[in-house]
Parts: sequence; C-alpha cells; structure tokens
Amino acid sequence: MRYRNIKAAEFISRPNRFIAKVRIDGHEETVHVKNTGRCRELLTEGCRVYLEGSDNPARKTKYDLVAVEKLRSGKPPLLVNMDSQVPNAAVEEWLRKGELFSQHAVIRRECTYGSSRFDFRIDEEERTSFLEVKGVTLENDGIASFPDAPTERGVKHIHELIRAHKEGFGAYILFVVQMKEMTELRPNDATHKAFGDALRLAQAEGVKLFAYDCIVTPDSITIDKPLPIRTEL
Repeated sequence: MRYRNIKAAEFISRPNRFIAKVRIDGHEETVHVKNTGRCRELLTEGCRVYLEGSDNPARKTKYDLVAVEKLRSGKPPLLVNMDSQVPNAAVEEWLRKGELFSQHAVIRRECTYGSSRFDFRIDEEERTSFLEVKGVTLENDGIASFPDAPTERGVKHIHELIRAHKEGFGAYILFVVQMKEMTELRPNDATHKAFGDALRLAQAEGVKLFAYDCIVTPDSITIDKPLPIRTEL
C-alpha cells in the first residue's frame, strides 16, 4: 500500500479529533487527521509527522496526516502509520497474494452477517469465512495493544464472529500492527476489559486470531511478520 505526494512536517497541536495544526515549509497549516482515536502518545508537540497531499482543490484541508515518528526516551523515534483507513487496503493487497487463503479465493469487502458488517468475506471452494481487521497504533515498551479507546462496536463484532463460527462459517480476527519492533500483541484490558473478555471468549470458542506487524515508511505500509497474541490476564 503506497501513498502519493508525501511531505514531512512538525506537529504543533490537535484542536479536535479531525484536524491538527502542523508546521510545513515554514508556515502553519491545518490538516486532516486520518484517525479519530486519541493518539495522545503519538501526537506530541514537536514530533515529525508525514502528510499526504490531496489532488482535490475543493477540499478544506490540503493534507492528510498519515504517519508519525513516535518520540521515545533513550531510543530513536518509532515510525508509526496511524491512518485508520489503510489497514483494510493493506490486508486486501496481502490476501490477494495468497496469504491466509489461496489465491483462488473470492475476496469481498464490507459484507454483512447478522447485524454486523465485517471487513471481508472470503469464499474458498465451499467454505465461507468472515474476517474482521483491527488496526493497532498503541504500543508500550515493544508490546502492541488494542484498543486505544473503548469500542463497543468491536465487542459486538467479536460476538457476531463467535456466532458465525458456531453456524459453520470460518471466523477470523486480524490485528494489523502499524509499526515494527513489537514483540507481541495484547488486549488492552486497562482501557476496555470487555473487549479483552470478548477476545478471550472468541479464542476459546474457535475464532482464529492473528496479528502481523508492518514495514512502514513515510509513503508506504506493507504487512510483514506474524506476532504472538497474549490474551491471558
């Protein structure tokens, strides 16, 4: 997954969850933030961010903020892609290469099952599977965690996947860790224990859980290596 027209800038502030103030080419610019999560540990004053320029002259903002160099004490900055829309595009690209399923599988985006809309439906031979993607930008000392804010929608999706599995469908959750240098992924029980409990139940019921890190550059993101998932309390 590759971006176009990437420029570096200095982060100033985030007046609300949709926009940020940055300094680019010596002047202050208001940009759109492609992640409505809190991201307070990422967007700190003075950090370097990466912007994708828009070709649409009618837009109110000229740039989208898509990545950030997370400042770390005693370590070089960690490049994190924080675009909440990019994991699904990266996963589709990855799936179509024959990862997780065969290259002959029929892959569809945004398909409904029950009262939920899952990110992917995969039809392979006579088997239908549903896959839900979770983008991960939160880390602490090399441990990635999800979610970074309470997500009732995420809990609902997990219970729907459990039901789908019981009815004979394949059921998958794929955590896309939008950075490198992580050793494992854990549910963020401190922020939303209900999500962690639902994930543990799904694992016990047979829903398949996967986590992969990503190779991230200022203008690209590529799904790379599997990470262990630790769900125990």
